[in-house]
Amino acid sequence: MPQSANTILVIDENSMVLRLVTMILKKAGFEVLTADSASSAILIEVGFARPIHLLLSALTISGTTGPDFAKSMKERRPEIFVMFMSGYPDGALLVLNYGWQFIKKPFVAGELVNKIRDLLISTKTSQGTDGFDTRHSGTHEKLTLKADAGQE
Repeated sequence: MPQSANTILVIDENSMVLRLVTMILKKAGFEVLTADSASSAILIEVGFARPIHLLLSALTISGTTGPDFAKSMKERRPEIFVMFMSGYPDGALLVLNYGWQFIKKPFVAGELVNKIRDLLISTKTSQGTDGFDTRHSGTHEKLTLKADAGQE
């Protein structure tokens, strides 16, 4: 994989969705890291020394919620972009209010790739100024994972 490829961390509990999204993104030239839970995503993210450009997550993931995981990850990687995917359109209201991106499942491969490319090459400032910008405030709590990641 060329060093210039944008890296995306994808989190989804559904293994079929995870495989399909991974295949779509790799075919489009992205480097893809995958996780099926918050705990496995943390292990991957903490152990990955290079930049991760985008977090693409389901709204509900084992061990926490997608938005809570994103808030925690933005504390460690403030410049990361965040996009959520869900079959529930009401989820868009939650994430769009904070400047994060949203794509409704099911989506067409080209729609996902185009939305990600637009986000990563946009001339807007990074999402470092979103509603969960933790660089300027110490008031946000850190993510606490449940001992049993299978519990919700």
